Amino acid sequence: MVQKYQSPVRVYKHPFELVMAAYERRFPTCHLIPMFVDSDVISEETSEDRSFHKIERRCKLDVDAPRLLKRIAGVDYVYFIQKNSLNHRERTLHIESHNETFSNRVIIHELCCYSVHPENEEWTCFEQSASLDIKSFFGFESTVEKIAMKQYASSIKKGKEIIEYYLRELEEEGITYVPRWSPCPPSPTKPVVPVVIPALPITPTISIEAPPESVNEIQVCKEGNKLDADYIKRYLGDLTPLQESCLIRLRRWLQETHKGKIPKDEHILRFLRARDFNIDKAREILCQSLTWRKQHQVDYLLDTWSSPQVLHDYYTGGWHHHDKDGRPLYILRLGHMDTKGLVRALGEESLLRHVLSINEEGLRRCEENTKVFGRPISCWTCLVDLEGLNMRHLWRPGVKALLRIIEVVEANYPETLGRLLILRAPRVFPVLWTLVSPFIDENTRKKFLIYAGNDYQGPGGLVDYIDKEIIPDFLGGECMCEVPEGGLVPKSLYRTAEELENDEIRLWTETIYQSASIFKGAPHELLIEIIDASSVITWDFDVCKGDVIFNIYHSKRAPQPPRKDPLATHGITSPAGNNVQLIDKSWLLGQDYSMVESPLTCKEGESVQGSHVTRWPGFYILQWRFHSMPACATTNLPRVDDVLATLQVSSHKCKVMYYTEVLGSEDFSKSLFIYLYTCTSFHITCKHFTS
Repeated sequence: MVQKYQSPVRVYKHPFELVMAAYERRFPTCHLIPMFVDSDVISEETSEDRSFHKIERRCKLDVDAPRLLKRIAGVDYVYFIQKNSLNHRERTLHIESHNETFSNRVIIHELCCYSVHPENEEWTCFEQSASLDIKSFFGFESTVEKIAMKQYASSIKKGKEIIEYYLRELEEEGITYVPRWSPCPPSPTKPVVPVVIPALPITPTISIEAPPESVNEIQVCKEGNKLDADYIKRYLGDLTPLQESCLIRLRRWLQETHKGKIPKDEHILRFLRARDFNIDKAREILCQSLTWRKQHQVDYLLDTWSSPQVLHDYYTGGWHHHDKDGRPLYILRLGHMDTKGLVRALGEESLLRHVLSINEEGLRRCEENTKVFGRPISCWTCLVDLEGLNMRHLWRPGVKALLRIIEVVEANYPETLGRLLILRAPRVFPVLWTLVSPFIDENTRKKFLIYAGNDYQGPGGLVDYIDKEIIPDFLGGECMCEVPEGGLVPKSLYRTAEELENDEIRLWTETIYQSASIFKGAPHELLIEIIDASSVITWDFDVCKGDVIFNIYHSKRAPQPPRKDPLATHGITSPAGNNVQLIDKSWLLGQDYSMVESPLTCKEGESVQGSHVTRWPGFYILQWRFHSMPACATTNLPRVDDVLATLQVSSHKCKVMYYTEVLGSEDFSKSLFIYLYTCTSFHITCKHFTS
């Protein structure tokens, strides 16, 4: 497996020429890097006007590997080839390195670039990327990979410190300014000889982003946007170089697949932490969560959700100041809550919506506290008072609702709980804990602190985590807490099962998106009738599962009513029950209907937006169909694993979530103008922030 690394943009607040003077002091050896033993110049070129300098070095490294491994490999030192291309005219230094030792077994490739900061020409930016591919290494592939990544991470961390060390050394020697390169005046006695300067790639513009205004704001980003190291430290916290790399790579993948619309960096980082920075696992659960948020419009929940009065009166939870770490503090008096009454009066879905709004509010408060305290605050503290908890709280539908809420929160709000303080746990608590603990992630369970009786009042108790002056009065403190005291919900507020079911359907159908299942040989098709030519069909869809091919067709005549799900003819009911087919098998492409857009292959997890300007009136059919695995082109026999994987994929259904709208050409032009204006305003705001 190829290991990759991508650095954030690191900024030296010094001119490019001074940074280059500091960089050159690293050679031929550097006492700050003990493993860097020596370096020899292999070749060196300088253009006639001295604007371009290229140098190639052979670097000798003493890798910190076990002696046994060195003996098996038969080497004491590892050699690397480093090529530096310094362009004084463009003020860039491009560095390319690769290993010479064991190049047939291990491939290490590194690219670095020093360039001028796009917003301040007196500052210098540094970027770095690398890849490690171990083909074979005497059976020690895993060991070599761990050693290589460990040493590489260590050298990355030292990189900036080394440049800053030599910058201070230059300053102590009185060197605080190095003049920029300028063309030499032509000599009067010699003819001017034209010099061809090799074209070097110019570093793309770096837009260092300001923190967004709201927690769920979708950022409109350009593909070239990059994260600044200082921004990461200020708003996201101290990350190791490899953790920074995971964040940047996952963020870049989201930019590419979600067409520029991505969640905030804090949001991405939570999912990475939840999967110990395994990019593949984090990407999977993040994409599922983004689809869920989009389908149920969770991003707009705080603006659209209005809690019923019964929740205001009987839901015993609320926000209360913050803990000693600056985390927002939420208090829940679960023992005083009539869970049965709330479920009977509101239903499971309304309670879930309310808990989701609490989590969204928690994210917003974390962002506010980050600004107030001047350090990253990405999670909150929850205090649960269990005084009064008894067997009536173990009412089966109530426990079922609680488990559903835990499941949804765990899947979509990982690493948002910093600490859970459970106070005054009664004897019945172990029964409840046995029921709910299997549904709670192991990392989350480690954050639970449980106190029985009045144990929380002594050393190691509540005062270790919450300032004494904000401890609620019902816990022996002097601070008035506005959390409702609860009590029994009047039975007059109970609703019938039919009323609750209708309300739940209404809650979860309040979305502009529809979902559809797609099977092999059973595409999903959507009919749009166009009266006026030059109308605009717009679409926005997410591929939730599997790979699909998206097509748009036009027909002068209306298709027949939708056929039934083909699976039903075999006595099998489609799990989703929302697969619609319109194009009859007797229709001929080019005769009964025509293709108006080139087919678009969409991978699982992709978010696709687009539009089509209609040329003729009639009937347009949007089609999503199953994308089959390509046939094996090689003559070699396929591996068993490949066959099993193909069978597994081919037998699996696909799923999409989509929204379409038809606009008049005038309305489309206006909406496009507003979109472009918004993007431009956002970019200007970011540039103003970085200044």
